[in-house]
Amino acid sequence: MKMKGTNTKEQAAFYRDHLTGQLLPFWLDGALDRIRGGVYTCYSNDGSRRVSTDKYVWSQGRFVWLLAKLAGMTGRYALPYSREELLGHARLTIEFLNRYAFLANGNCAFLLTEEGDKKESLPGRGYDTSIFVDAFVLMGFAEYAKEARDTEVLEKAFRLFDRMEARIAAGEARTEPYLLPDGCRAHSLPMIMLNTAQVLAEAAEALGHPRAAGTTDRATAYMEDILDTFVQPDGLLAEVLLADGTVDRTRMLTRHVNPGHTIEDMWFVMHQALRIGSRERISQAVRVAKAAFAAGWDEENGGLLHYVDLEGGPPRGAVGEGAFERNVRDTWESKLWWVHSEALYTSLLGYRLTGDEELLGWYEKTHAYTFATFPNPDPEVGEWIQIRDREGRPEEKVVALPVKDPYHIIRNVLLLLELLEGGGPLLPPARSIRPGLGK
Repeated sequence: MKMKGTNTKEQAAFYRDHLTGQLLPFWLDGALDRIRGGVYTCYSNDGSRRVSTDKYVWSQGRFVWLLAKLAGMTGRYALPYSREELLGHARLTIEFLNRYAFLANGNCAFLLTEEGDKKESLPGRGYDTSIFVDAFVLMGFAEYAKEARDTEVLEKAFRLFDRMEARIAAGEARTEPYLLPDGCRAHSLPMIMLNTAQVLAEAAEALGHPRAAGTTDRATAYMEDILDTFVQPDGLLAEVLLADGTVDRTRMLTRHVNPGHTIEDMWFVMHQALRIGSRERISQAVRVAKAAFAAGWDEENGGLLHYVDLEGGPPRGAVGEGAFERNVRDTWESKLWWVHSEALYTSLLGYRLTGDEELLGWYEKTHAYTFATFPNPDPEVGEWIQIRDREGRPEEKVVALPVKDPYHIIRNVLLLLELLEGGGPLLPPARSIRPGLGK
């Protein structure tokens, strides 16, 4: 699938056609549980067969966000969907989650059956094994609250946020199966908290909630932690640090880079920098994104590698016994769908904000590779084949969850539409940021 032309109107038309012709039909026509709420996501990598009716709460929360976001864009962007139907299924899914996903301690269960019974994803480890689940449920609730103007759902989102911050402060934020050894900090926690606080703050602002400004401040604090703690002098972002903020050069865990994670986070950072009017933070985000592209790009085959070393090439250093380190070692050459959809948005956003021609080049290279590699060649199936090997061949693998998750691709296509057509929450031209604001 090739994009015709390079002007803004033609690019927007390309993404709109891809959204309505290949991505959303897979999910809206065949994957919704219209009786109980939620979405079925346990499919083979190519999407040709459903392998389970289990409902991973991580994906259910994400899908609520997508439905609410899409509902908010239907009118402005000529999308052929009913706002009422989209919000209706989002509401049905929220009711399903409220009924079945929450535990007595206020945390969210990781996995449910189709009917809502709780299941242990890791035998003997309990139900609330990952704080990231709570983050995605929270973001789904907040986006729905904003679009439906539902203050009750917004209050539930705030309770989740407070609970998450308390768990992190107490050292009780579980992240299975990718556990960190004692004495380490992961970029993933401030990253998800930045995005979570952003979505919650926007909903609170839209509904006139008194915590809007304070939640924006929390998002800014997470942004500053990421840029001031995890970014190395050369611009690369270390995914895991020792507790004192340093890198142990002898260990793979603390010397690996996750280019896709870095690139995704840099659009979170740019959004937050726009919100507070900081040119400096936008410039930092652009520098970090460019460093991740340069380090992660596979010059031989094209596309972004899953993991690389801080000094370039395959991840190096001693590998411990943990699943996290084994995953870095064993999957570093993989080409993942979500990495490339995030890279499309981050590179184009950075270019529109700063005029940096290097980012435009990365956008064009990423676009060519992505649409030659990931969309399913069978139009009867649609969606993307999510996991490829280094040469681009499909692989039947699991990344984080054994699901085919709609979140990243559709989210980024929606954001690209907003960026290209205007009318979204951003101020795309760099001159929109007044000099001297913020840090």
